[in-house]
Amino acid sequence: MVKPVLIDAPSNLGLRPPAEGAVPGCYKTPGVLRDLGILRRLGAADGGVVTPGRYVGTWRPGDGVRNSAAIAAYTRALAERVTSVRASGGFPVVLGGDCSISLGAMLALRRSGRYGIAYLDGHDDFRHLGVAEHVGAAAGEDLAIMTGRGADELADIDGLRPYVRDEDVVVLGVREAETARLRAAGISFVPSERMVVADAVAAASSAFAGLDGFWVHVDIDVLDPAYVSAVDSPDPGGLDPDTLVSLLRGLFALPGAAGFELTVFDPDLDPDGHQAASVADIVERALR
Repeated sequence: MVKPVLIDAPSNLGLRPPAEGAVPGCYKTPGVLRDLGILRRLGAADGGVVTPGRYVGTWRPGDGVRNSAAIAAYTRALAERVTSVRASGGFPVVLGGDCSISLGAMLALRRSGRYGIAYLDGHDDFRHLGVAEHVGAAAGEDLAIMTGRGADELADIDGLRPYVRDEDVVVLGVREAETARLRAAGISFVPSERMVVADAVAAASSAFAGLDGFWVHVDIDVLDPAYVSAVDSPDPGGLDPDTLVSLLRGLFALPGAAGFELTVFDPDLDPDGHQAASVADIVERALR
């Protein structure tokens, strides 16, 4: 792997408020991981911070995607930063933030060719108006948006819909109960309950063969909450840390790995910091 370059993407724009008048705490994750020495531990260069717009918590069904204008602006800004890092020969390591930051990475890659995505997440993130009465929080819709299912302001930036094709997506670690929409769309997946690392890596290798490369997305709720529960939507049945590290190392060993992002860890739900330490350890073990 080429030299990692750390980019902070402290956006919480894609999540619903955890309580009335509150904002999601995932924007604190890059700072917490830096406090734990992640820059030094990865031997990474510093790619700086991409600062998001203001979070607005008010929303009603029918309003469209919460904070959509701010997310669109952030997607463009993050895409520019990812593009700059890759142009300089670096390997982007993007610390989020919520799952909507994936749109920035995939827009950047779409501008330069045809790329896939290994989408490691406990949920399908595939809500869209074709399967739901309304949309709302982009962090639950980003896989749908990047595959072209959504309003033009997010799904068709610069006329580049889709940022990734359905057949170039592999969802890994999703809970079995969350797979119906993926199956109906024909999107490949390996649920957490049937996870065999070698088979999952082989599925990704097959899906990405012939592409210009692929991105690796990790929503840390892919882990079982017995290990990390400080997330927006903890659900049982997830992976253990060793399996996640093995899976990531297998993906990074494939030709064409173009970058990595971590999302949805919430330091506000981890008051003593022990889960943050576990997350930092996972990132270091996967990337070193």
